[in-house]
Amino acid sequence: MEPKITQPWMKGIMISLLFIVLSLVFQFTDLSQNKYVQWTNSLLLIAALAWACNNYAKQMQGNVTFGNIFSHGFKTTAALTAILVVYTFISIKFLFPELVEKSLEEARKQMEKGGTLSESDMEKGLEMTKKFFLPFAIGGSLVVYLILGTIGSLIGAAISKKNPNPTPFEQQ
Repeated sequence: MEPKITQPWMKGIMISLLFIVLSLVFQFTDLSQNKYVQWTNSLLLIAALAWACNNYAKQMQGNVTFGNIFSHGFKTTAALTAILVVYTFISIKFLFPELVEKSLEEARKQMEKGGTLSESDMEKGLEMTKKFFLPFAIGGSLVVYLILGTIGSLIGAAISKKNPNPTPFEQQ
């Protein structure tokens, strides 16, 4: 009897919904710019993908290889990345347009703290950042989610119990 498997796209939807809810909570509590929250989100994403991989191996009763598990994890990553990139666009463009100004203000503080740029250079840099904020945010989130997803899938594939069925050549 074939085991019942939760599809990677379904796990991607579940994990991305969790991160959308967390993002909304962090936005409303004004914690979205907090570095510790961002690191915690990254670690949570890696853990969620490792769980997805481990869950797949259990559903397959261990009859999997490292490559099978990694593939399942990366498919899950692709699904959640697509959803979260769309959410990033909607969030910046419609839900929280003030996020752009908050980010620019934080960037200004960091530039002033560094003290190496003149006022006109800071203004030019901030104007350029404002102009391309949405493409940078989408591209950045795409790259970050794919990298973290790859790490989570590798960890999940490494820690999952594997007991692949022997091939006919190995049985002799």
